[in-house]
Order: sequence, then structure tokens, then C-alpha cells
Amino acid sequence: MIYEFNLGLGTVLILLAVLVASSLRVLREYERGVVFMLGRFWRVKGPGMIVVLPAIQQMVKVDLRVVTLDVPSQDVISRDNVSVKVNAIIFFRVIDPQKAIIQVENYLMATSQLAQTTLRAVLGKHELDEMLAERERLNFDVQQILDAQTDAWGIKVANVEIKHIDLNETMVRAIARQAEAERERRAKVIHAEGERQAAEALLHAAQMLAREPAAMQLRYLQTLTQIAGDKASTIVFPIPMDTLKELLGGAARPPRE
Repeated sequence: MIYEFNLGLGTVLILLAVLVASSLRVLREYERGVVFMLGRFWRVKGPGMIVVLPAIQQMVKVDLRVVTLDVPSQDVISRDNVSVKVNAIIFFRVIDPQKAIIQVENYLMATSQLAQTTLRAVLGKHELDEMLAERERLNFDVQQILDAQTDAWGIKVANVEIKHIDLNETMVRAIARQAEAERERRAKVIHAEGERQAAEALLHAAQMLAREPAAMQLRYLQTLTQIAGDKASTIVFPIPMDTLKELLGGAARPPRE
């Protein structure tokens, strides 16, 4: 009798030990457990050691760390009817484990599919030049839309980055020609602006010399000084008619008594 009692007690103790061991769960600092009691939501537990009663309670583990989701390349037609391939990367995390488990079947798959459709919808509203030049604004627009739509799932979209915008070879060559034409246009505008400024400077100088005849003579003498420094064998002196008239007039004028 004593042997049978000890055997029965040992069996009970073993069963209790197995029950307790199977009831214990350890959740890391970045993990939470969504516990259901007989199929109904009970509470969110963790981190640390928690107790989940077998056959009565069920637990679904949720990771709270930031998830890096690579959005596959999407075919996008821009507003100016240019076909491009765009892929992006999304950073999000679960902030409400209860909603992430109850409100959506698979929040990873749902977020990925939503990101693909949102990326096509947002980029399709912009022209190709805007896609290439205003990538930061497009990233912000996609992030705002995703964050608003995934809020009901307990998910926070922290950031969206467009990785690549791939163009076909024909479009790449067309963009190169456009860039080259733009550079030529700017060069011509700069050259024309330089010519206009030079013409204005010459006009201003001519007006000043016209107001002051002595300045014209000084300029003439300066030019003669520069020519005298050259090693040319023949020098032609240009003499303005005004200066020549003054010289001839002074020679013909009788001397004063």
C-alpha cells in the first residue's frame, strides 16, 4: 500500500512538474505575448517569465523591433506617360501587439502589399523629373499614407526610402540629350550676358570720354606709350581729327605780342 501510494504521489508530482514547465514562457525585452483565454483575448504579457496555462490559454509572440521590408520593383507610369521601375525599402515596427494580431491576419504580408500599391499610386501622380529631383518629398508622402493606413493594425511606419528608379535605354539617352541641350542653353545665356555687360561698359566709357576731351587725349597718349614699348619696326600713329585740327589751328594762329 505504501509503495503504491508513493508511486501514485510520484506520478502526480511528475505530472505537476511537467505542467508547470510547459506553462512557463520566457519573453525577451523586445518581445510581447498576446494571450488568449479559451479563444478570447485576455491580455498582453511580457517581457520576462510568464505563465500560460496549457489547453486553456494560447499565446502568440510578437516582435517589437523595427522591421526592414524590401518592396519589390514596381512598374510605374508617371504623369507624363514614362514607364519606370521603382523599388523602395520601408522601416516599421509594431506598437500595439493586440491590434497587430487581432485586426490583421499577417501584418508583414499586409504591410508589404499595401506598400506596393501605395508606391505605384503616389509616384504615378508625378512627372519623371519630379521623381528624380524630389525624392525626399515622395518618400515623405508615401510614409504619411502608409502610416495612416496601418495605424488600425497597431503598426508605425517610421521611414520610407526609394532605392532605385530604373529607366530603359531610350529614356536614358533622351535625358542625356536634354541635359546636354540645357547646358548649351545656359552657356549661350552666360555668353550673351557677358556681351551685354561688356557693351554697357564700353558705352559708359565712350560717354565719359565724350564729356571730357582731355580724357580722350590722355587715353591716346597712354596708347602711344604702350605701342612704343613694342619691338615692331613700323609704327602707325592714329591721330584723331580733333587733335589734328587743334594742332593745325595752333600753328596757323599768329603769335601774341
